[in-house]
Amino acid sequence: MEKENIVVLTGAGISAESGISTFRDSGGLWENMDVMEVASIEGWYKDQQKVLSFYNDRRRQLEFAEPNLGHLALADLEEKFNVCIITQNVDNLHERAGSSHIIHLHGELTKIRPDGADEPVVDIGYRDVDIGDLDEKGRQMRPHIVWFGEPVPMMQPAAAHVAMCDLFLIVGTSLAVYPAAGLVDLVPVGKPVYLIDPYRPDFIFRPGFRFMQEKAASGVPKIVKKLLSGGIGELWEER
Repeated sequence: MEKENIVVLTGAGISAESGISTFRDSGGLWENMDVMEVASIEGWYKDQQKVLSFYNDRRRQLEFAEPNLGHLALADLEEKFNVCIITQNVDNLHERAGSSHIIHLHGELTKIRPDGADEPVVDIGYRDVDIGDLDEKGRQMRPHIVWFGEPVPMMQPAAAHVAMCDLFLIVGTSLAVYPAAGLVDLVPVGKPVYLIDPYRPDFIFRPGFRFMQEKAASGVPKIVKKLLSGGIGELWEER
């Protein structure tokens, strides 16, 4: 019997519970900073050292963060299902939790690439990058991050997985950021959509849409336990 396909879209909420600063919350990364200064292609060409320093700080923070129960539970889903995690986060907590199939929509914090090129992508772990760190062709290395004003190259493979899913599970995101928010529109008709987040959405995506008002570290293990014991059908039939 073929395994059913679960696609999980994760956002900042799941990483926040591991101590990763979020961008939009009070006290978050942008509170005293213009987002366009450090997360846009224009900001990069205006002040490359400022941008590099910002991501160096994020990398140092990530080194000491640990996957939480939400990350670990999602990895457990692979015991019974084909699982694809599509994440808007740039950290590596899903990988470190044990998930094996992850699509990073917005890039990866522990990787860099040459300015003006898509490759080669180099894994640097948690070390700093500064002005003067060049590739063999003399190009300045930049964070492997999708900034405002840049295309999102992983949207196409992400969309292909969503279009084939048997369950679309959304964790820790308000679905306010596009193009990622548009993925929910690609879920096949009749397939369930389940959102786990502490903030109740002010809209309903489709008939039968389900919402659990909890944080990821507490809500995800509950859903995963039900899925592993009873499957997608039993979870969806609960009232």
